[in-house]
Amino acid sequence: MIIITGAAGFIGSCLVAELNNQGYKDLVLVDDFSKIEKKHNYFNKSYSSLVDRQEFDYWLDRNHKLVQFIFHIGARTDTAEFDFQVLEKLNLEYSKLIWRKAYEYGLPLIYASSAATYGSGELGFDDAISPDLLKPLNPYGVSKNEFDKWALNYDKKPYFWAGFKFFNVYGPNEYHKNRMASVIFHAYNQIEKTGKLKLFKSHNPKYEDGLQLRDFVYVKDVCNVLIYFMETRKNSGIYNLGTGQARSYLDLGKACFDVLGLEYNIEFIDIPIDIRDKYQYFTQANIEKLRSVGYSKPFHSLEEGINDYISYYLKAQNYL
Repeated sequence: MIIITGAAGFIGSCLVAELNNQGYKDLVLVDDFSKIEKKHNYFNKSYSSLVDRQEFDYWLDRNHKLVQFIFHIGARTDTAEFDFQVLEKLNLEYSKLIWRKAYEYGLPLIYASSAATYGSGELGFDDAISPDLLKPLNPYGVSKNEFDKWALNYDKKPYFWAGFKFFNVYGPNEYHKNRMASVIFHAYNQIEKTGKLKLFKSHNPKYEDGLQLRDFVYVKDVCNVLIYFMETRKNSGIYNLGTGQARSYLDLGKACFDVLGLEYNIEFIDIPIDIRDKYQYFTQANIEKLRSVGYSKPFHSLEEGINDYISYYLKAQNYL
């Protein structure tokens, strides 16, 4: 039996789909299933049971002997959430609870961290950097970094554990995320409705408009990495999970137009004030550590990922 928290969300539901594709059916999905907009993310999946996230610790106390692995993917992922009490409860304290249960019952654990922990990237994007040195730009990043610090310093650890710093993940099943959905999702919808794409201007003199750089990683690649670590259960630690190759928003926009067979029509708009001073202009995962422990599969290029996402999912509103 494999547990996936956040199983109704974007990455969690894609992980469930990929586990199903690889023959894993005895899954326990943990989330807040009262949110109707997420139902399509899991309604067609194979699983053993649904467990409300508030009841999960009690459920695990009763059923831990049946469990082989825990994926803790659930989190409050809104980077514009500035009430740290909400983030502390959902991203920090809840994660500590799951960690302690994993240790108590001898269960291996993978959890979701974030590239938001790196802040402006002034120290680089190397997973060898101590979380104690990092300065996230928003409360969401702080909450993820605080848990990374706690996990590294807490003396009681699961026999295998791994935290993954997700970079800019995109792909199917993010339809419910609204403002927090990927740029690819918003780009597709803008182009379909207006024939035009609006990208953020640069408010940093080091970058021209549209040439801000991010490490965009396709969710299918993320799932492959997570399942690899579940199956190998070696080399505990914190890892970057990106492609290792930064690409520009202009590249992203052009790739969307290319898939749709349309001429480029791009306009630049100001970054909203509420996120302007917390905006990352460059991210690029150093994935040497990931490669060094044996993960050798190639990642989708930005163009390959966008083509797959738009062609097979966004156009038909399909789910993974």
